[in-house]
Amino acid sequence: MNRLAILIAAFVAAASAASAASRLSEPTLRIEPAGKGRAPQVALTFDACSGQTDMRILTTLVGNNIPATIFVTARWLKRNDGALAILKAHPDLFEIENHGAMHVPPVDRPVLIYGIAAAGSPEAVATEVEGGAEAMRARGFEPHWYRGATAKYTLSSIGEIRTLGFRIAGYSVNGDDGSLLSAKGVVKRYLSARDGDVIISHINQPTHAAGSGVAEGILALKAKGYRFVKLDDAIEDGSDGTVN
Repeated sequence: MNRLAILIAAFVAAASAASAASRLSEPTLRIEPAGKGRAPQVALTFDACSGQTDMRILTTLVGNNIPATIFVTARWLKRNDGALAILKAHPDLFEIENHGAMHVPPVDRPVLIYGIAAAGSPEAVATEVEGGAEAMRARGFEPHWYRGATAKYTLSSIGEIRTLGFRIAGYSVNGDDGSLLSAKGVVKRYLSARDGDVIISHINQPTHAAGSGVAEGILALKAKGYRFVKLDDAIEDGSDGTVN
């Protein structure tokens, strides 16, 4: 290969690497399946983006002794003292993790995601992630998982967040499409879950029909014999370097 061909190949490889680093990724996450002959297990995860608390979901979890991992923003923490007290009263059930400071997508280049402006720079990504963690520590929590607004990242922002000390929580079943599905549609999604799935839903939209579907879906899985685990109680496998 002559010198010009080598230079062209190097340029193409560098351009390809840069493109991969900047593309949007929506990572998956699964937990280790229970395996044949054992009750299937899933991890329930909930985003508390802002707003209020859907007590239909929270009381279903508490009343049925069902564990879950809940990702909270600093904005949500300021407005939900009552729900926060319930979460703190049940440390055996709830793992509370970081959903950011202001619910800004942790993408390190300027872009709109579902109409929401992304952080736009590595510095702004760090501010969003660390701001959420600081708000949690002020309330007595020490987070080590992070899930960003919109659940989208670039590969480079994933690397930055990992450097900040957080594993990144993707998912394998979208339970409620951002709390926009009908109750019937949510139940259908929940019943599609299989052994080892991680389900994402929202716990901050008490006026949406999706919340009643979430509560019904949880109970439907329980009736089928499913076990529920928190992320910290399971062995996980995530894409795009988000966990390992």
